[in-house]
Amino acid sequence: MKILTKTHAFILFQVLFVFVHKVALSQNKASHSLISPNGTIKLVLENHYRAGNDAEASTRFDVYYKTAGKFTPVITGNELGIATDAGEFKNLNLKQVGSINRINEKYEMITGKRKLCTNAATERSFTFVNSEGKILNVIFRVYNDGVAFRYQIPKWENKTINVKDEFTAYHIPANTERWVQTYDPGYENFYPYSTTGEKNKAWAYPALFKTNNLPVWYLISEAANTEMNCAARLTNDKDVNTYKVTYPEPRKNFRQQGAISALPWVSQWHTLLIGSLPTVVQSTLITDVSVPNVFQNTDWIKPGSVSWIYWAYNHGSKDYKRVTEYIDLAKTMNWPYVLIDWEWESMGNGGNLEDAIKYAQSKGIEPMLWYNSGTTDWTGDSEKIKVKANRIKEFQWLNRIGVYGVKIDFFAGDQQDMMRLYLDILRDAAQYHLMVDFHGATIPRGWARTYPNLMTTEAVYGAEWYNNNEVLTNKAAVHNTTLPFTRNVVGSMDYTPVAFTNSQHPHITSYGHELALSVVFESALQNFADRPQGFYDLPDAPRNFLKAVPTAWDETKLLSGFPGDHIVMARRRGTKWYIGGLNGLDQAKTLKFNIDFIKSKNAKISIIKDGDNDKSFGISSRQVTKGQNIEVECLPRGGFVAVVE
Repeated sequence: MKILTKTHAFILFQVLFVFVHKVALSQNKASHSLISPNGTIKLVLENHYRAGNDAEASTRFDVYYKTAGKFTPVITGNELGIATDAGEFKNLNLKQVGSINRINEKYEMITGKRKLCTNAATERSFTFVNSEGKILNVIFRVYNDGVAFRYQIPKWENKTINVKDEFTAYHIPANTERWVQTYDPGYENFYPYSTTGEKNKAWAYPALFKTNNLPVWYLISEAANTEMNCAARLTNDKDVNTYKVTYPEPRKNFRQQGAISALPWVSQWHTLLIGSLPTVVQSTLITDVSVPNVFQNTDWIKPGSVSWIYWAYNHGSKDYKRVTEYIDLAKTMNWPYVLIDWEWESMGNGGNLEDAIKYAQSKGIEPMLWYNSGTTDWTGDSEKIKVKANRIKEFQWLNRIGVYGVKIDFFAGDQQDMMRLYLDILRDAAQYHLMVDFHGATIPRGWARTYPNLMTTEAVYGAEWYNNNEVLTNKAAVHNTTLPFTRNVVGSMDYTPVAFTNSQHPHITSYGHELALSVVFESALQNFADRPQGFYDLPDAPRNFLKAVPTAWDETKLLSGFPGDHIVMARRRGTKWYIGGLNGLDQAKTLKFNIDFIKSKNAKISIIKDGDNDKSFGISSRQVTKGQNIEVECLPRGGFVAVVE
């Protein structure tokens, strides 16, 4: 047995001290938190870095939501990083943490779910260095209704950088309830409910999830894409519950992967809308993070209802007499606009395009005109919009003949050149006071704040699909009660709603359901789908409702709902509240809501609901008091509208 002397102990202490000191120098563990202004959401960023021959690094962020007085994990272990031609930003060493800043600004929207908006968040920037010594900044914002973050590469030198892809990944807990759409360049798919998901697929934004065992939801998307960016999607190749942010593959004749930009470069905002289901649905975070309005004058931008020719006949506007019927419809229904769709270049049967425009003007109706973007192989003059010089010439011509807006269709994908084209179109259209409807296009990404002449975007499996196949007939009710929680949250949605007659394939949603789409679905240009006789044959109450229903709102509230089951949505314009309710089920359901949101103690409520069958209405009116519970019986796949004043 050996005895440890004082000398031996001192030597051992020195060895241990040096070893521990070296370990401390070679390892860096950091954890930093950021809390929303109201204290309900907390973000924690964790960075671990170990130097040496066996260098190791990891950067993660976690999101917590306060329930029952404590922060509970919502989505944790999320990864950060990007890949560029100048090196990877994956194994990152945290070098600097910025101070916490308060973002607090108010702004107005012409379109969307709310007129007066507030951009309020806590913000912090984190500076990382990769293994090659190059800098990447990550800016986080924590809002009362979500989290946003973006990447920023400062100017190292006078060079152009290719940002090829991201390592950003969201780790969803197993068995999470989810409503995620399979990716399609036109974003025209369903949002099926699942708790297990599917692996090895591409998924489109926005993606909705419900936190396990908590009434907390989160919707993942992105916003504020510029010419510096492409648009991303989600993939889960490695693990069914790990959704990686992925850039689009190179397109034919466009071989670029990712985004090319001069430095400094900044990414789009990655967004997570978080909270109760009403919080998510009512959130304006997508426009909050976007660039403010760049137009000095917006008086010419006027949301409104539109008569639309394509749906009823599965054809466009080649028949002049039929076009005039839709102009007359707009006049009769007090709608300000008529959309002259595809085939207008070959218009005949009594008149041409300019004759139709003159006829519309004689009735006080503003015409809008369809175009092909020219970026796909689909029919249409492919050079009128795609080529800038031609586009300017075309927009000048539209000014001369009296066209008020354009619907531009068939964009080719989410690559960077498409982002440039979208933004170029919006800027050029604004010079000639043309409002814009993007069809066959990417989802809204906050551009309606920056360029408020963007009135609506399709990017949805909408009523047009009644023309194409029989799928929507049986899926419409569930689909319609899912869209307000998914696609329509991120921006105006050109679903082309409200049809009482049938097109190529029938609808089995009730007349009350169809009427309610005018309120439940938000679109600053609401292209009403049905043929003229479908509106003329309505009883006075629903027809008068459609004459007056607004298309832009001062305020929006989700009163009740669950994706795929039902929804009751209230939207205010001035002093009136318009309420729409949808039953997504194949059995009758009583929809319930409370009117505690009205300002006065007493009010009048007028309800138009399902009648005795799915092609009739029940109409009633009565006095109500603030805070009163309202119940409306709906047929299978039924619905209702109400006005509170």
